[in-house]
Amino acid sequence: MMPRSKPPALKSLADLKGVQKTLSEQRERKAAEAALHAAAEKKRAAEQDLFSRAIGATQPLRRRPAVALAPEPPAPLPVQKQLDEERVLRESLSDEFDVTTLLDADDAMSFRRPGIHNDVTRKLRAGEWSIQREIDLHGMRSDEAREALGEFIREAGKQGVRCVRVVHGKGLGSPGRQPVLKAKVQRWLIQKSETLAFVQAKPAEGGAGALVVLLTPIRR
Repeated sequence: MMPRSKPPALKSLADLKGVQKTLSEQRERKAAEAALHAAAEKKRAAEQDLFSRAIGATQPLRRRPAVALAPEPPAPLPVQKQLDEERVLRESLSDEFDVTTLLDADDAMSFRRPGIHNDVTRKLRAGEWSIQREIDLHGMRSDEAREALGEFIREAGKQGVRCVRVVHGKGLGSPGRQPVLKAKVQRWLIQKSETLAFVQAKPAEGGAGALVVLLTPIRR
């Protein structure tokens, strides 16, 4: 073991007094620092106590478990639905449908669905039903006219329209001057479940070139 180093020997009384003074200053400085620290702690405790008495008793917040939800995917475009509706529309209106037994045997070749009283067609001819919508198929090709008529009747039914006029033309520009589109329009209308009855329009409303159609009311 190495010998401990001895403190330097005091050579005079003045040296002794100098050491005592240094030690006294160190003790005073430590005492002052301790006093300052104690005062700061006392102040902090007093402020904490004042805050606690001001807000009263407290309880920790209860946090409910949160589950992250995936965002909803955007609605798919109804392309397939539109294609299906167009396909059903084309298939539901056939040009081969035989309507001869369903048309009333009169000059106007009117129609009323079974169970519909003949007063309905009489009132249609008399103009007692106000025409609310109209579609002009004159000049269209057969496929165009079929799809346009089907869409027109469907939308009119959705909107609660009861009476419409369908202009098909008199066929004066057709081969043989025969009203081909007129006969097809009659077939198509009879195949539509929305159609209750139709009659040839009055001369002022198109005469032999148009039909006045009564649609079924929409049940809500």
